[in-house]
Amino acid sequence: MADNKKPVPQAVKQQPVENKKIVKVDFAFGKQNYTLLLIGLAFLLLGFILMIGGGSDDPNVFSPALFNFQRLTLAPLLLLTGYIIELFAIMKKPKVKA
Repeated sequence: MADNKKPVPQAVKQQPVENKKIVKVDFAFGKQNYTLLLIGLAFLLLGFILMIGGGSDDPNVFSPALFNFQRLTLAPLLLLTGYIIELFAIMKKPKVKA
Protein backbone atom coordinates (compact mmCIF):
# COMPACT_ATOMS: atom_id res chain seq x y z
CA MET A 1 0.00 0.00 0.00
CA ALA A 2 1.21 3.39 -0.93
CA ASP A 3 1.29 6.33 1.46
CA ASN A 4 -1.59 8.66 0.37
CA LYS A 5 -1.29 11.17 3.18
CA LYS A 6 -1.99 14.79 2.39
CA PRO A 7 0.56 17.34 3.56
CA VAL A 8 -0.48 19.38 6.58
CA PRO A 9 -0.88 23.06 5.62
CA GLN A 10 1.46 25.45 7.34
CA ALA A 11 0.10 28.37 9.33
CA VAL A 12 -0.63 31.37 7.17
CA LYS A 13 1.59 34.28 7.98
CA GLN A 14 -0.35 37.44 8.78
CA GLN A 15 0.81 40.71 7.39
CA PRO A 16 1.75 43.42 9.84
CA VAL A 17 -1.02 45.73 11.00
CA GLU A 18 0.89 48.83 9.94
CA ASN A 19 0.14 48.08 6.26
CA LYS A 20 -3.61 48.40 6.81
CA LYS A 21 -5.22 51.80 6.49
CA ILE A 22 -7.54 52.95 9.25
CA VAL A 23 -10.70 54.37 7.74
CA LYS A 24 -12.43 56.94 9.91
CA VAL A 25 -16.13 57.40 9.31
CA ASP A 26 -17.24 61.03 9.43
CA PHE A 27 -20.87 61.66 10.22
CA ALA A 28 -22.75 64.57 8.70
CA PHE A 29 -23.41 66.04 12.14
CA GLY A 30 -21.41 66.23 15.31
CA LYS A 31 -22.46 65.17 18.80
CA GLN A 32 -23.72 68.66 19.64
CA ASN A 33 -25.87 68.71 16.49
CA TYR A 34 -27.58 65.46 17.44
CA THR A 35 -28.15 66.74 20.97
CA LEU A 36 -29.77 69.91 19.62
CA LEU A 37 -31.91 67.83 17.25
CA LEU A 38 -33.22 65.78 20.17
CA ILE A 39 -33.93 68.91 22.23
CA GLY A 40 -35.81 70.46 19.31
CA LEU A 41 -37.78 67.25 18.86
CA ALA A 42 -38.73 67.32 22.56
CA PHE A 43 -40.00 70.91 22.20
CA LEU A 44 -42.06 69.90 19.17
CA LEU A 45 -43.50 66.86 20.89
CA LEU A 46 -44.42 68.87 23.99
CA GLY A 47 -46.02 71.59 21.85
CA PHE A 48 -48.21 69.12 19.99
CA ILE A 49 -49.17 67.32 23.20
CA LEU A 50 -50.22 70.62 24.83
CA MET A 51 -52.34 71.45 21.79
CA ILE A 52 -54.42 68.25 22.13
CA GLY A 53 -57.90 68.37 23.58
CA GLY A 54 -60.19 71.17 24.61
CA GLY A 55 -63.15 69.92 22.65
CA SER A 56 -66.52 68.85 23.96
CA ASP A 57 -67.97 65.36 23.87
CA ASP A 58 -71.36 66.77 22.88
CA PRO A 59 -71.29 68.81 19.64
CA ASN A 60 -74.23 70.96 20.87
CA VAL A 61 -72.32 72.16 23.97
CA PHE A 62 -69.61 74.82 23.67
CA SER A 63 -66.42 74.25 25.69
CA PRO A 64 -64.47 77.42 26.56
CA ALA A 65 -61.41 75.23 27.29
CA LEU A 66 -60.70 75.40 23.58
CA PHE A 67 -59.48 78.99 23.94
CA ASN A 68 -57.23 78.75 27.01
CA PHE A 69 -53.63 79.99 27.33
CA GLN A 70 -52.15 76.52 26.90
CA ARG A 71 -53.62 75.90 23.45
CA LEU A 72 -53.57 79.42 22.01
CA THR A 73 -50.24 80.74 23.28
CA LEU A 74 -47.98 78.23 24.99
CA ALA A 75 -48.22 75.33 22.50
CA PRO A 76 -47.57 77.47 19.38
CA LEU A 77 -44.59 79.16 21.09
CA LEU A 78 -43.14 75.75 21.96
CA LEU A 79 -43.64 74.61 18.35
CA LEU A 80 -41.97 77.73 16.97
CA THR A 81 -39.07 77.31 19.40
CA GLY A 82 -38.72 73.65 18.45
CA TYR A 83 -38.59 74.43 14.73
CA ILE A 84 -35.98 77.16 15.31
CA ILE A 85 -33.83 74.76 17.36
CA GLU A 86 -34.15 72.09 14.63
CA LEU A 87 -33.11 74.57 11.93
CA PHE A 88 -30.16 75.75 14.03
CA ALA A 89 -29.09 72.15 14.73
CA ILE A 90 -29.09 71.33 11.02
CA MET A 91 -27.26 74.48 9.93
CA LYS A 92 -24.60 74.50 12.68
CA LYS A 93 -21.22 73.25 11.51
CA PRO A 94 -19.62 70.63 13.77
CA LYS A 95 -16.27 71.45 15.33
CA VAL A 96 -13.31 70.14 13.34
CA LYS A 97 -10.59 68.43 15.35
CA ALA A 98 -7.10 69.46 14.27
